[in-house]
Amino acid sequence: MLNDIQDRYYIESPEQATVLLNPIRGEIIAQLLEPGSAAEVARTLGETAQRINYHLKALEKAGLVQRVGTRQVRNLVEVLYRAIAKTFVLADSLSMKPETVQKLKDQSSLAHLVTTSERIRRDAMLLMEQSDVGEIIPSATLQLQVHLADEGQRQAFIEEYAALVQQLVERYAAPAGKEKHDPYHVLLAVYPKPKE
Repeated sequence: MLNDIQDRYYIESPEQATVLLNPIRGEIIAQLLEPGSAAEVARTLGETAQRINYHLKALEKAGLVQRVGTRQVRNLVEVLYRAIAKTFVLADSLSMKPETVQKLKDQSSLAHLVTTSERIRRDAMLLMEQSDVGEIIPSATLQLQVHLADEGQRQAFIEEYAALVQQLVERYAAPAGKEKHDPYHVLLAVYPKPKE
């Protein structure tokens, strides 16, 4: 029986923080909220299974994903992995200098923002290619601006923002045993407006 996935996991070791610095690993973890194989993640992210497998091994060694089973696919046995948590947070107690931890947080967030924007662009292009002429692809975007005074206010805003969106997503999740409909990606980004 699978252990329940944690809501939040605090990264407290420099080794785990370093493993997560590669932005594709954040993307892989985001795909593994439900058990999946390297091949499935590779298809979703438009990567090779070998590259995803390499990163999965690093994530597993760091204890951020775990093997949860296998399944037979034609003549192959696929290993299934799942993230240990829905959200990963760099803990303030990391045994690194505070400025190093902040730099890790900043660089990791910016790298993830770049990867996410590339993913949205790739997905949008694929949807445009796959749609029939005249077919409407249901999607939505929302762009807002908020003024946040300091680090404390920024952190409070992000935590509340993430919690409210998580509640909304859970409200629309298919109940256990009910028919599941097409999945939709919900991607969130909060970043400072660049100086022009």
